[in-house]
Amino acid sequence: MSTIETQRIHALDGLRGTALLLGVVFHAILTFMPGDQPFWFIMDPSRSEFLAGTGWFLHIFRMTLFFLLAGYFGRMLMEREGLKGFAKNRVMRIVVPFGAFWWIIFLAVISIFLWGFAVQNGGEIPADAPPPPPLSVHNVPLTHLWFLYLLILLYAGLVGMRALLNLVGLSRPLSAIYDAIQGRLLATPFMPFILAVPTGLAFMAHQHWAPWFGIPTPDYGLFPNTTALIAYGSAILVGWNMHRIPNLVFKLEKVWMINGAIAIVLSGYALSIVGVQPSWGTPLPEQEKMIYVICYALSIWFWTFALIGAALKFWQKESAVRRYIADASYWVYIIHLPIVMALQVALYHWSLAAELKVILILLISTPLMFLSYHYLVRYTALGKFLNGRKRTRSA
Repeated sequence: MSTIETQRIHALDGLRGTALLLGVVFHAILTFMPGDQPFWFIMDPSRSEFLAGTGWFLHIFRMTLFFLLAGYFGRMLMEREGLKGFAKNRVMRIVVPFGAFWWIIFLAVISIFLWGFAVQNGGEIPADAPPPPPLSVHNVPLTHLWFLYLLILLYAGLVGMRALLNLVGLSRPLSAIYDAIQGRLLATPFMPFILAVPTGLAFMAHQHWAPWFGIPTPDYGLFPNTTALIAYGSAILVGWNMHRIPNLVFKLEKVWMINGAIAIVLSGYALSIVGVQPSWGTPLPEQEKMIYVICYALSIWFWTFALIGAALKFWQKESAVRRYIADASYWVYIIHLPIVMALQVALYHWSLAAELKVILILLISTPLMFLSYHYLVRYTALGKFLNGRKRTRSA
């Protein structure tokens, strides 16, 4: 492997891990959202507009960035291992963990949900509490592991589309057209404008869309919502094709500041439209909605490209600490939700500012999760499933 490709892998793998770890922060924030609407399973008496704005900001780019990098590394794996090796790797590292951990996470989340319900009602679950709806393919809770389920669907779709295009002889001509467009426009503001179109149209067409929450999270049901499929499907496709052209991604390094500046302006203006107080059902006037959709959809891509460019600029050199964090991030993200939820319930009656509670939640949960990775995962067979290799302890 060349030095340039090694540098690229270090930077982008570290960024992928960072995107996952930001999810821990995002979920820790949700219980402190201001307003009267229930945005989380338990709403803390302490609320914070600052935390709400932080959560809104993180939700713009976090998962789009993750899926783009998943596409990039997915094609890298396909080129290195072939279709059979790619399929085996994805089954072992995505399908098996999803099937194995979903049940555990689901049961833990339900238990903590009931605990939180009791805490908010004087210590007891009301006798007249409504029963949960019967499970079906339309409402099965995927929890935060929805990203694994969607990855399975999107990778299968990519492989299927690739096979179909090869079969009908369109793979090479279409790839040549896409490569020409991406090669010339990636380092210009035009590429985010092109990529924002399908996501923006999906926002406008989405029935009961909540603008404040951006891309609707497909965490319920086996049929992901169309908006999420389009947004994250576009991201994984861009990442997949970005790997087709050697060193193309390094163009983003040169324009990371420009992309970042545009992203700040667009997202700042979008937030000024909806405000820092979240809302599920408050519709925007049509003109404001259109402006918001344009700003938000563009922000997604300008932030994504800015962060990739910044990572390539500042994280090219290998770092043992960053490598360790990147390795641990998958495990940490899988197990974090019940831990964060339990701490949110435990701190419910504490008379502290919301910001201090978030800091406490992160200071307690983060060491626990990294310690569990170090002693239960990194040097065990479980580490081989999650990271593709089993580490050996240094003598």
